[in-house]
Amino acid sequence: MDAIDAVLVDLSAAAPVLISYANTDLSSQLRKRLFTLCTHGEVGEMAELDVELGSLFASAAQKVINLAKIDSDNICAIGSHGQTIRHHPENKAPYTLQIADPNIIAEITGITTIADFRRHDVAAGGQGAPLVPAFHNAIFRSSKENRAIVNIGGIANVTILPGDAYQPVIGFDTGPGNVLMDSWIHQEKGDLIDRDGLWASTGHIDQKLLTSMLSDPYFRHSPPKSTGREYFNAQWLNKHIQALTQPAPEENIQTTLCELTAISIAEALIPYMPDRVLLCGGGTHNKTLHTRLCHHLPCTIQSSEALGVDPDWMEAIAFAWLAKQRLEEKSGNIPTVTGARHPAVLGGIYSPS
Repeated sequence: MDAIDAVLVDLSAAAPVLISYANTDLSSQLRKRLFTLCTHGEVGEMAELDVELGSLFASAAQKVINLAKIDSDNICAIGSHGQTIRHHPENKAPYTLQIADPNIIAEITGITTIADFRRHDVAAGGQGAPLVPAFHNAIFRSSKENRAIVNIGGIANVTILPGDAYQPVIGFDTGPGNVLMDSWIHQEKGDLIDRDGLWASTGHIDQKLLTSMLSDPYFRHSPPKSTGREYFNAQWLNKHIQALTQPAPEENIQTTLCELTAISIAEALIPYMPDRVLLCGGGTHNKTLHTRLCHHLPCTIQSSEALGVDPDWMEAIAFAWLAKQRLEEKSGNIPTVTGARHPAVLGGIYSPS
C-alpha cells in the first residue's frame, strides 16, 4: 500500500523484456483510509476509494507509457491487480476483494484493461492466491535444478519449481513479509520502511515473543493457503507484545519481526529442498533479513536479477503476463498452488469507449 508499481513489458519473446517502470506514491491520507477499510470500512467509503484508485492506477499506467515514449495505441492491454482490501478464501462463503475500478482505467487511458484476476479462482474452489507462481513456472523453471522463488512483499509467498518436469508446481503464502516490520517502524519512528533492515540489525531476538508469534495456527496449515494484512497486522502484533511478562525494547521487537519473516519462509522451504532460492519484492533489499535467510537455509540465495528479472518489478511484470494469458484465453492459475478444481482463465476484460 505504499505505492503503485507500473511497468511496460514486451511479452512477445520467451523472456519478458522490461521497457520502462515507475512508482506512483499513495498519499499518507489515502494509505490511512485504505488501512481502515481493510478492517472495518463501510460501503460508501469503499466505493469512493474504488473510484480514486481507478484514477490513480490510470495515471500510473500513463506515466510508464510516457517514460517509454511509446504511443498508447501500441499497448495491447493493461493488467491491473487492484488493491486488495479483504481476502477471506476460508470463509463459509469464500471471497476476495480488490478495488481500483477498471472501467475508469480503461476510460481514462483508452486502453483495454484486464482486472479482477482472483475471483474466478475462488469461484473454482481455490484460494485466489498466489497467482504469480504461474508466471514463475513459465519463466524460471529449469530441468537442471530445484528452484524456489520467494516474493517478499507485505506478505511473503513462495513458488516451488521442481527440476523434475513431472512434479507439480507448489506455491503459497508463508505469512508476514514486510508488513509487520513496516507497521512497527511506522508506529515507533514514523518511517514507512526499515531501509536495508538497519533498525532490525541493532536489536536482539526476543525468544519469547518469537515463540508466541510462531505459535499462530497459520504457520502450521498445509498448503494451499493464503493470507493478507487483514490477518497479519498491527492488532495481531500488539496482541503478542501485550502478552509478554516484561516489555521488550523497541529495536528488539523489530529484530524479532525480521526473524519471524526469515524463519517462516525458511521452514516453508526446507521440506522441498531447493538448490537455489531467488528473492524478489521489496524485502530483497533488507540486508538483515537476507543474512537471517542465509543462516536458516542451506542453499544458494540470490536476487531474481541473477536470472534477468528485476526483483522490484517482478509482480508488476507478472500481472502484465496474466493479462496476456487472459487475452489469449489461457489459464492463469495453477490448481496445485491455489487449490482450485481446475485451470481457469482469469480476469475480466474492460474495453475503452
